[in-house]
Amino acid sequence: MTKFLGTGVALITPFNADLSIDFDALERLVEYNIANGTEYLVISGTTGESVTVTSEEKKQLISFIAKINNGRLPLVLGIGGNNTANVIEEIKSTDFSAIDGVLSVSPYYSKPTQEGIYQHFKAISAVSPLPIILYNVPGRTASNMSPETTLRLARDCDNIVAVKEAGNNVHQYLELLRTKPSDFLVLSGDDDLALGVALAGGSGVISVIGQALPKEFSEMIRLGIAGKAKEAYDIHFKLMPITGLIFSENNPSGIKAVLNALEISESHVRLPLVEATDQLKANIKSELKTLGKS
Repeated sequence: MTKFLGTGVALITPFNADLSIDFDALERLVEYNIANGTEYLVISGTTGESVTVTSEEKKQLISFIAKINNGRLPLVLGIGGNNTANVIEEIKSTDFSAIDGVLSVSPYYSKPTQEGIYQHFKAISAVSPLPIILYNVPGRTASNMSPETTLRLARDCDNIVAVKEAGNNVHQYLELLRTKPSDFLVLSGDDDLALGVALAGGSGVISVIGQALPKEFSEMIRLGIAGKAKEAYDIHFKLMPITGLIFSENNPSGIKAVLNALEISESHVRLPLVEATDQLKANIKSELKTLGKS
């Protein structure tokens, strides 16, 4: 699945002051990423505030991004949840004509067993017309999808082609890389660990900071996949402070503050999230200046 190699970015959903979707800012963001080396775009993930975007707004986002993108980059759509039947129904009712893959989060809140997680994704696999990227993010779901469960799904379901692993657990990454099928992709969901994963045999990243600094971040990942550690770490070390800053309060408030400083979009978020504090915004502006971005 070469279309999911390299750097994918989990797009924010920009909002106007009245918290309606800012489509002008979204167009700027998509064009900015296409022009600066991002390999694919992810719609309606956690960073896109998917839990506070309505189903009608989600359709609008898909249609708008597909129109702006116009086939230039692969598109991945987030469809997941803790009600398996609802996820299946959404997959069955979605127009995938412009979409290349589905990103589906491991069930949250319910805290299923490993067998429950397996059966959830097996049921989704049976109805999905597109390749599926599993998404393991135990910090948000309150349960960890083990490497054994991930790789069981990879072996049993032909259309489960990758995992976005975001457990911030180096051992778990290495266990996945050690035992995965040769054609199964391990994608980092942790921006701070993405380079190490790429150097260890990973296939790339679905990134948050990458959408603000696509040229630098995507080049770092390409160098990592190519095994050029020194050149890649030169970039990694420069990006470490800004990467840490965007996650210091919450995501996506941090990345929205960065994109606001870059004059791409405003920093508004929907409750229960709140905007980055003035101190964080000041720290972000200072770090962008250090990077020569403002």
